[in-house]
Amino acid sequence: MRKPFGVAICGLGIGEQHARAFHALPACRLRWLYDLDTARSRAAADRLGAGTVAPDFPSILSDPTVEIVSIASFDDAHSDQVIKSLRAGKRVFVEKPLCRTFEELRLIKQTWVAAGRMRLASNLVLRAAPLYVWLRRAVQDGEFGEIYAFDGDYLYGRIEKITQGWRKDVANYSVMLGGGVHLVDLMVWITGQKPESVVAFGNRICTAGTEFQPHDFVAATFRFSSGLVGRITANFGCVHPHHHGVRIFGTKKTFIYDDQGPRVHDTRDPEKLPARIDLAPLPASKGDLIPGFVRGVLDGANKAEAETQHEFDVISACVATDEAVVQGQPVAIRYL
Repeated sequence: MRKPFGVAICGLGIGEQHARAFHALPACRLRWLYDLDTARSRAAADRLGAGTVAPDFPSILSDPTVEIVSIASFDDAHSDQVIKSLRAGKRVFVEKPLCRTFEELRLIKQTWVAAGRMRLASNLVLRAAPLYVWLRRAVQDGEFGEIYAFDGDYLYGRIEKITQGWRKDVANYSVMLGGGVHLVDLMVWITGQKPESVVAFGNRICTAGTEFQPHDFVAATFRFSSGLVGRITANFGCVHPHHHGVRIFGTKKTFIYDDQGPRVHDTRDPEKLPARIDLAPLPASKGDLIPGFVRGVLDGANKAEAETQHEFDVISACVATDEAVVQGQPVAIRYL
């Protein structure tokens, strides 16, 4: 038996759910809790009954007993904290997005390689939903035939969080990286294919007159070498509860998930109702990918290159989407 992995949490908003997930695992021990708001760190430590409040981020990295750093800070802090954690020899679990620009991604990958390809994963948590675990298996087993279209809509439905919260203060905040990334991830993960180019457009009609200056709506169309077409929207200003929608069109079956629930059509007969799928479209918590991450570390799968490369590929597609919005024309997706 080895000693439990020492874990440090950076960011105690969503990060408290990370902390709970790590704390529940016998293989882990919460060592540090860090947030820019020290009172928040202290309150989380009291609720969890574990962890010590860290005075700053360097204190976490300098502790040799810390083997895993879980990052749930603001989006624009992720890249720097991931890079510093990897350089300090830590395994890293980070909230989405992994980073925000292609240059940040390039530096993260270079650092990851130099660090011996330590375990690195991003919390694209829709992958943990039972519905999408089932759907990916069904698609890859050929049950839907050849997939020719994937539609995904990220309906944020919480406009006050971008007009009043920290997002309005982040230069060039990206709604695709901040939310649409979940649907881009599902598109690539479920189909097993990477898009080769993207065209995208956006607007900020919903947030006009507020302090939020970036686009609050972006629509992207992805082209794949197989002929598959993907359409993803990141809709942060919508008058709609927080939700997402997915439609997958295959030559044998069609899958739909929206606010009417998940269902599958296997016929064009208008008299036949679709089959309802009784599986949850959301994970139980924001920490549901953490047990698998820790199992990978325990198994010695620090060189889980395929999984980490997937993280890089998803960011590449999202970054290219933001470039396409600026350029107003198709952009070839650069993969590292």
